Amino acid sequence: MDLRNLISVEDLWYMNRVPKVIRVPGVISDYETSSEDDNNNNKKLLSKRIIIAANQLPIRATRDSDTNQWNFEYDMNGAVLQLRGTLGADVEVVYVGCLKVEIDEDEQDDVSTLLMDKFRCVPVFLPADIGEKFYHGFCKHYLWPLFHYMMPMTWTQGPRFDRDQWTAYTISNKLFADRVTEIFDPENDYVWINDYHLMLLPTFLRKRFYRVKLGFFLHSPFPSSEIYRTLPVREEILQGLLNCDLIGFHTFDYARHFLSCCSRMMGIDYQSKRGYIGLDYHGRTITVKILPVGVHMGHLQWLLSHDETAQKAKELKEEFRGKTVLLGVDDMDMFKGISFKIKAMKQLLEEQEVLKGKAVLVQIINPARSKGKDIQDVENEIDSLARETNELYGEPGYQPIVLINGPVSPQEKTAYYAISDCCVVSPVRDGMNLVPYKYTVCRQGSAVLDKVLGIDKDAPPKKSMIVVSEFIGCSPSLSGAIRINPWNIDDLCSGMYHGIKTNEAEKVLRHEKHYKYISTHDVSFWARSFNQDLVRSCKLHDDMRFWSMGMGLRFRVVALSKSFMRLSVDHVVLSYNGRNNRLILLDYDGTMIPENCVDKSPSSKVISVLNSLCSDPKNIVFIVSGRGRDNLSKWFSQCENLGISAEHGYYTRWNKDSSWETCTLTKDFDWKRMVLPVMEHYTEETDGSFIEQKESALVWDHEHADLQFSSFQAKELLHHLESVLANEPVVVKRGRGIVEVKPQGVSKGTAVENIISTMRSQGKEPDFVLCIGDDYSDEDMFETIAAKVPNQSKVFACRVGMKPSKAKYFLDDTDEVMKLLQGLANPESLHQNPEKVGLLFGTMLFWDLFTVRRIKIPSFALQVHFSFLDGSCYSVPAISFTIQSGGLEIRKAVLMNQAPLAKQYWWFITAPSLLITEVMKVKYFPNTELMERSNHKWLLDLEKYSVRLVFAFYTSQMKCGISNSELAVSIVEASLDYNVADLICSLPIYWHGGND
Repeated sequence: MDLRNLISVEDLWYMNRVPKVIRVPGVISDYETSSEDDNNNNKKLLSKRIIIAANQLPIRATRDSDTNQWNFEYDMNGAVLQLRGTLGADVEVVYVGCLKVEIDEDEQDDVSTLLMDKFRCVPVFLPADIGEKFYHGFCKHYLWPLFHYMMPMTWTQGPRFDRDQWTAYTISNKLFADRVTEIFDPENDYVWINDYHLMLLPTFLRKRFYRVKLGFFLHSPFPSSEIYRTLPVREEILQGLLNCDLIGFHTFDYARHFLSCCSRMMGIDYQSKRGYIGLDYHGRTITVKILPVGVHMGHLQWLLSHDETAQKAKELKEEFRGKTVLLGVDDMDMFKGISFKIKAMKQLLEEQEVLKGKAVLVQIINPARSKGKDIQDVENEIDSLARETNELYGEPGYQPIVLINGPVSPQEKTAYYAISDCCVVSPVRDGMNLVPYKYTVCRQGSAVLDKVLGIDKDAPPKKSMIVVSEFIGCSPSLSGAIRINPWNIDDLCSGMYHGIKTNEAEKVLRHEKHYKYISTHDVSFWARSFNQDLVRSCKLHDDMRFWSMGMGLRFRVVALSKSFMRLSVDHVVLSYNGRNNRLILLDYDGTMIPENCVDKSPSSKVISVLNSLCSDPKNIVFIVSGRGRDNLSKWFSQCENLGISAEHGYYTRWNKDSSWETCTLTKDFDWKRMVLPVMEHYTEETDGSFIEQKESALVWDHEHADLQFSSFQAKELLHHLESVLANEPVVVKRGRGIVEVKPQGVSKGTAVENIISTMRSQGKEPDFVLCIGDDYSDEDMFETIAAKVPNQSKVFACRVGMKPSKAKYFLDDTDEVMKLLQGLANPESLHQNPEKVGLLFGTMLFWDLFTVRRIKIPSFALQVHFSFLDGSCYSVPAISFTIQSGGLEIRKAVLMNQAPLAKQYWWFITAPSLLITEVMKVKYFPNTELMERSNHKWLLDLEKYSVRLVFAFYTSQMKCGISNSELAVSIVEASLDYNVADLICSLPIYWHGGND
C-alpha cells in the first residue's frame, strides 16, 4: 500500500493555521502563506464560533425499544442550552460534554456524527470506571462538599482525597481536551468552559494552543483560601484557572476568595482598572469578572403561555384556596437546607396558632445529582421531619408540609411558582440558585395564565415575597428580599412569618423591583456580557509571543512582546568582539546570585568571572545595586577594577582605589527622623517585617511577613509616608516586598546616565553596552541606555526572567547570566569543538487532530523550525500520523514544499515501543542533564501508558543543500499521555553537528 494516498491535498490547508509561536532561542520569522487559494479557504472560517464545554450535553437520549436505535432531543432545562441564540445570529455555538447515558463503543462514532450534524454537539465518551470516579467520586463527593465549606474531618463526614479519583478527574479533563481539539480552529474559535468539573481543561488546551481564547465560569461557590488550601492538588487546579483569559464568578465574595488564593499561594496581586479586575500573570492579564447568571426569559414566558401550565395552575389554585402557600424548590442535597425549612415551618405553626390550617409549605424536591449515604441520610431526615410536623398540626383536608418528590415537569413547576404567595430559599451554601428569579417571573404571569385564572386587566398589580438565605449567590441581587441565616431557625421562622404578613402594597413594590432587575439581567445579558469581556481579554493575543513554562499540570505560558526575545550567548559574543569601549552593567540580587540564597555574598565563581572581565582594558564593568556600599565594598574587595554603584546609584566609585561620589548635592537626611518612627510602628504591627537602614534611604521590608496582610500594610504605609513627607525632597516607592524612602533624583537610571557621561568626557563613547537586571528598579537602567546610547552602538538590555520589561532581551535565571558572562570572559569555552559551530535549536508544534480522508487515523499538523547561528531561520510545515501494521505502530511524516527545503521526503520507523524507547534514551538525549531528567519518570510513563512511537527526522536524509554538521532537528512525538507529552514538548533538544 502506498501510504501517500492516505493524505488528501485538500487537507493541507490546515498548515495556514499554524500559530506564530516558538519554543527555541533566536528569532524565527512568522510563518505566512502567499497562496491566494489558501487564503480563500481561510475565509470560510471567519465567522465567529464559541465552543461551550460543560460536564453534560444539553441532550436527552432515549433508546427505542422496537428498533433499538437511539433517539436524541434537546433538553430544554439544560443550563448551557440556554446560551444558544443569546449571543447573536452570527455566532455559532458548539457544545462539548458527556451524555447522561452510556453508549456502546461500536455505536459511538455514529452517535458522534449524528449529534454534531443535527445538534452541533460533540459527545465525550468516558470509560465507565473513569466516569464513575470522575463525577460521583472526585467531583460530587470531594470537590462539591469542599467548595461548599464541608471538610471531611473524619471518615464518617465524607470521603477524603483519593489519588485514584484525582487521576480519573485528570484523565476525564484530558479526554475533553481531545474532543475540543478535534473541532477547534485556534484563529477564530473561542472556548467557554463551565464549572468545577473541568478546571484542568484550560491547562490541556493552553498546552496545545498557546493563543487559545479561553473563558471559564464557575457556577458553584469558590471557598475561602483557608478551605481551598487544604486541597492536596490546590496548585494544579489553581494553575488550570490561571491558564484562562477570563474567569467568571457569581458574586464578589467568590471572586475575592479566588484572588486571595492567588495572592497567598502564587504571590499574584490583582489590580482594578476602569472597573475591570485583572491579574498580571507572566505577561498575560487575566480578567476576573463578577457576573450573576440570569434566567431565560423567553423559555419562562413560553412555559407561562403553555396550556398545560395554565390548567395545572387553575387546579392548584382551587386545591389551595383560602390558604397561604410557601414554596420551596430544591435538589435533594445536603446543602439545600430543606430540613431547616421544615423545622422553621413547625416552629411557625407552634408560635402563630392563627396560621394553623392556613399556611402550607409545598416543598418540591428534585432528584439527587449524586448518590451515597449522605444523600440517603438527608432524605430520611426530611421525611421524618415532614411526617412529624404533619402528625402534630395536620387535620383532615390539611397538611402543613407537602413534599413532592421529583422529577416534576417544567409546566407543573411553573404552575406552583405562579400560585405561591411566598418563595422560601434556605440553602446553607449555594452557587447562584435561580429559584427566586423563576418565581418572580412566574408571579408576573402571562395573558394566557391570567385568562385561565380569571385575572382581568383591572386586577391589582402583581406581587411576590422572597425569603432568601444570605449564603447563596442570588442574595446580593435581590435587594427587596428578606435575607435570613438558615442556620438560625428563629431567624428563618421570623423571615417566613414576615413573608406572609407583609402588607400588600409593600409586596407589590418588592415584586416590581425584583422583576425589573431579573427581566433586564437575564441569561442573554449574562452570556453577551461574558462573551464581550472574553473578546476584550483576548484581543492582544496576536501582538504577543508565547513561551511555555513548567511541565504536567503546572504548565503555563509567558506572553511577551514580539520584540522581547531570549539573549543568545553567541550573538552577544560576536558583537562583543571587535569593540573597544565596552560598558557592562550588572544588578546583584537576583542577577548575579539567586534571590532565595541565604548567604548573599558572591561565590568564588562570580569573583573570578568579574575579575576576568575587568582585566580587559576595553571593558568598564559596574555592579549597580540597591544594597549599601559597605556590604558591596566588603564582598567585592578582591575585584580591584570593578566599579560599584550602591544604594540605587546614590554612591558610586569606579574602582577599589577611587573615592565614593554621590549623585546629588544634598546631604540633609533630617527626614529620617520623621520616617523612622512611622516605619517602627508598622514593623511592630506586622509580624515578620523589619527596617533596613541605609546611609541614603530607609527601607521597610515585608517580604517574609504574611503576604496578604503585609501587602495591605505596605499600601497603608505608602499613603502614610506620602502625606508625612509631602514637603520633603524625597520620594516614597513601593517595590517587591518593600517600601523605600530615598532622596529625589536617585535611581539606577541616573547612576547609569552619570557613568555614560563620565566615559564620554574621557573620550570613550560606549560602542557596546550589556545591561542585566531582574527588578523593577532596573527598568530605569534599561530606559536610560535606550535613550542615551547612540544607535550605532551594540546594546543588550536584558531582564532576568521572562517578564514584561523595557529591555529587549531576557535570560531565564542567574545560571544563564553566569554562562553569558563566562562566555564573554572566555569565548573559547562556548564550544568544545570550535569547528562545529552549527549548534541548532529545533522545535515542533502539535496542531489539529483531524481525519485524513475517510480513514480514521490520529493525525497532527505541525511546523518544524530550523534556526542557525548565522541568523538564518526556516519554518517548514509538515503532517505526521500513526497507522497500525502487523501489530506495530508506523509513524509517518511529510515535509511540505517550502524553500529552501524544496522537496518532499518520507520517513518510516517500524519497531516495538521498547526498542524506540532505547533509541530515544541513547541517541537523542546525549546531554547529561536531559538524560537525568528523562531516565526516571519518563521511561516509567512509557511502560505504564503504552505510549505511541516516537520518531525523529534524520539529518542524513536532508538533501537540501545543508550539510549535516550544520543542521539538527527536534524530536517529535504523538503520545496521547499528557505526562510524556509534557517532557518531550517542553525541553529544547539540541546537540552539535555530525552524521547523527
